[in-house]
Amino acid sequence: MLKPEFVLAFREAAPYIHAYRGKVFVIAVSGECLAANHFSRLAQDLNLLVSLGVRIVLVHGARPQIDAQLALRGITRRFHGARRVTDSHTMTAVKAAIGEARHNIEAQLTMGMPNSPMHGAHLRVAGGNYVTAQPLGVLDGVDMQYAGQVRRVDSTSLSARLAAGELVLLSPIGYSPTGEAFNLTMEEIAYQSALALKAEKLIFLVEDGGLVDKTGQLHPSITITEAKALLDAGQGSAEVSVCLPWAIRATEQGISRSHLVSGSEDGALLVELFTHFGSGTMIVRQSLVQLRQASIDDIGSLLALIQPLEEQGVLVRRSREHLEMDIQRFTLLEHDSKVFGCVALYPFAGTGMAELACLVVAPEQRTAGYGEMLLQALETQAKKDGIQSLFVLTTRTAHWFVERGFIESDPQALPIEKRQHYNGERRSKVFIKTL
Repeated sequence: MLKPEFVLAFREAAPYIHAYRGKVFVIAVSGECLAANHFSRLAQDLNLLVSLGVRIVLVHGARPQIDAQLALRGITRRFHGARRVTDSHTMTAVKAAIGEARHNIEAQLTMGMPNSPMHGAHLRVAGGNYVTAQPLGVLDGVDMQYAGQVRRVDSTSLSARLAAGELVLLSPIGYSPTGEAFNLTMEEIAYQSALALKAEKLIFLVEDGGLVDKTGQLHPSITITEAKALLDAGQGSAEVSVCLPWAIRATEQGISRSHLVSGSEDGALLVELFTHFGSGTMIVRQSLVQLRQASIDDIGSLLALIQPLEEQGVLVRRSREHLEMDIQRFTLLEHDSKVFGCVALYPFAGTGMAELACLVVAPEQRTAGYGEMLLQALETQAKKDGIQSLFVLTTRTAHWFVERGFIESDPQALPIEKRQHYNGERRSKVFIKTL
């Protein structure tokens, strides 16, 4: 027996599979995620992404692993602000921690697991001296010693490895032209690598699953401006407050989308990438929700929206030819370039009245406030056009319009041209709103 939920899910994922093939994703996984043993499931998902043609640069952190190595050696941790002061003894612990973390990551990326995306896989992991570093120097009178920053990322060599189908694993360590090693941060390496490779996405895996504010609300999609405001207000966990500034900077610098996704929830990365509304927080330059005038190319999307309601008798049937003739009267609401709503405006010359028609929102988004957005946009446009009142004919949604200021009226209050075409058998109720 067919499983409709699988069919719908696969159809939803298909456009993303096509769009992501050949694109570069830089994914940063924290040392905390590694320490909590969440990486084995993530390894399966990374392998699946590579098998679909996505080019993955994986950057790992090692903060708890370094702390553990310092404790074994009896070395006291020292920080200046958020950065670890790295003397020669600390650097020895850093190298040991990173080496062990990298060994564990490569082992899990290589491990074939029955009944999983890893079964029969031959994922190749590339590594090397792709990151050139330089010392941080003296900050506020504190000599940071072997704590460093990224000087350059060898994008040419990285691109060659990615083009060969390999996953590139970058550790938080870099090397100077003089042969010294420096302790770097996972966040900066991920950011600089994404810019150097002109990556499609920069993804930080965090414990909270995204930006969760003080009320416990997850923000699924925010603009750069909104992200900065939330950051300034102290929203989000300590981990998010470290990653989010880099995600914002990357998006400002041209990365199409940056994401904060759960590193502990099984499948969260796949849900974020292959479903329309994801699982974490996506940072974008502009709002994903856009209103625009429909064009002839939107006929297919319009039909997909309104035909189910026509079949239920909620809307009057409109032929494809009818829609093509009236397409300039329609306003569409898009979320991330997918049409989720529409509304049409039909003015009646010389009457100061216009009909609001075909206000439709996709069933899965009827609680997102999209109907309200379409109505407000149409009212604004009507006022600009000198229209004094809107009317709507409806058989099922009377209360929705009453709650938004429409008043039930007699069909005789309609413009004469509309009265002549009023369908008495349908017995639609008439509601009018003065603008």
